[in-house]
Amino acid sequence: MNKIREMLLLQQQLNDNTNGIGWESGVTKNGKIIDWRRCSYLECAELIESYPWKHWKNIDASPDYDNIKIEAVDIWHFIMSQALQEYKVNNLGDIDQLSEMITSLPEYQIFTEGIRADSSDYYEEIKVVESLMKSLFCDESIDKLMASFFRVALQSGLNLDKLYQLYIGKNILNSFRQDHGYKDGTYIKIWSGQEDNQYMQKILESNSTIKPKELYLELEKRYSEID
Repeated sequence: MNKIREMLLLQQQLNDNTNGIGWESGVTKNGKIIDWRRCSYLECAELIESYPWKHWKNIDASPDYDNIKIEAVDIWHFIMSQALQEYKVNNLGDIDQLSEMITSLPEYQIFTEGIRADSSDYYEEIKVVESLMKSLFCDESIDKLMASFFRVALQSGLNLDKLYQLYIGKNILNSFRQDHGYKDGTYIKIWSGQEDNQYMQKILESNSTIKPKELYLELEKRYSEID
């Protein structure tokens, strides 16, 4: 199974359902302008917040790698969306050709290997994230964005298999959110004191082979039990 292709297909489906067919033109079905690069660099900033970089606060804290992984997956949603948009608008090819481009990158080949141990120098890791932000601000090509993302994901404790698992989980969670009032602001994100992201992770950790439909039903069950 080509996991990159599968994720691209799921992202296309999610964007079609959430933003409307033709979202690649840069406007949603509700008339809102789409800026995937802005989405990505704001998620990069949130990822950096999971490091104890502040010299005036929590100076002895450790990086929150569980949340760093989730933030990296959020970035992946937006990087893929940017790629899907550019390939469609600029007639660069279909999803199969986009997938081939991604899997041909040298950084991708490294990303398919085992998960790397956490670095002892998280300041260097922050610089890698900021390098991705620079690529976004400088409007660099999609292949360079992809390569930069894989470097961020790798140092976040992800490889292809783990990214795929968490992406599937987050994709289903995003669909669940949309179905339960996320867009109009009625969705409840904190479940009994914890973010829905954390509940999703716990479900995946307890059952790594859970199917997408089963995950959706489990989220629905837990959502109905919110205090």
